[in-house]
Amino acid sequence: MWALAGAMALTIFGLVPLGAVAAAVAKATDVNCFLTGMMVLAELARREGLFTWVAALAVRAARGSRFRLFALVYGVGIAVTIVLSNDATAVVLTPAVAAAVRRAKAEPLPYLLACAFIANAASFVLPISNPANLVVFAGAIPTLGRWLAAFALPSLLAIVATFAVLGFVSRKALRGPMTSDVNVPALGKNGSLILWGIGLTAVALICASAFDVPLGVTTLACGAFFFLVSVVRDRPAFAEVVASVSWTVLLLVAGLFVLVQGLDATGLLAATKRAVEAMILWPSPLDNLGAAAATAVASNLMNNLPAGLIAGAGVASLHGHDSFRSAVAIGIDLGPNLSVTGSLATVLWLLALRRERIDIDGWTFLRTGALVMPPALLLAVLSVTIASH
Repeated sequence: MWALAGAMALTIFGLVPLGAVAAAVAKATDVNCFLTGMMVLAELARREGLFTWVAALAVRAARGSRFRLFALVYGVGIAVTIVLSNDATAVVLTPAVAAAVRRAKAEPLPYLLACAFIANAASFVLPISNPANLVVFAGAIPTLGRWLAAFALPSLLAIVATFAVLGFVSRKALRGPMTSDVNVPALGKNGSLILWGIGLTAVALICASAFDVPLGVTTLACGAFFFLVSVVRDRPAFAEVVASVSWTVLLLVAGLFVLVQGLDATGLLAATKRAVEAMILWPSPLDNLGAAAATAVASNLMNNLPAGLIAGAGVASLHGHDSFRSAVAIGIDLGPNLSVTGSLATVLWLLALRRERIDIDGWTFLRTGALVMPPALLLAVLSVTIASH
């Protein structure tokens, strides 16, 4: 609502011409297509109980070990984030994990924090893992081979470091036995179909990345196809999924693009470009570390979507500084593990917990994030720097 109101104010008072507004909204099309397809797939999976089923299987597989369950939840979070994006991990996996640990009679905090932290730590494994990636690399997303060459090792280090530090911080809560004899719920009528649909969508997106096909259109086409097949097989699915999808997120993205267009008129983006030009002259690895730290701080101050838009505009004209751009992306994706306001995924995670009547305050997240995020960010950026040399 606030992003949309700000965009409307800029238009009404003539600060951004209607033509520029239309152009900004058009730039948001690929991101919004991506989000729409992912949200539809996530809601179909939630409706069929797919994530609750996976979480119950994880509790059983843990065989009474709290640490083993923690590792399994973390692993599932990695898979969901990579394939369905970090927003899906926050919105759909979090309630399923909350229900599973409640049945297992285990302390819920480590497992729920794992959902939040892995949603950001694994969000640059693939371009599809975080909508912010589409924003930072707007119009210039690297092919899959180049992306993996740049981000495979940093992602691995960030994921391992986050797991190690969060596991150490939560070590007391992860000791001792727990109940593992829980009922595994049956999948819904279209459960197997959606499971196959998610897998096929992942394959389609990987192929799209490899052949430089727009990811947003590919995701929307896959989501629409499996939505239509589900509706044919189960008519009530239409109304339930349409009502459950957070359509206002699309207005948020469109509004943010218009706001950044307004910032361009104020000269802020020009100042950002000058700062980038100055920073790339710093000695290595201070240039990359400075870029990652600056974007991480900006993400926590203003959320990583607008921060990503501004940073993306700042590095758009760079040539021959791939590691610098990669460090910017890491700061945008991983930096939000510091505070609950850092990314849309973390905000959605907090709201999901409130719907489950679980209270985790911002100070608890900040206190843990201050330990978890910096080492992961440092390792990821240093690996990018070393690889570039």
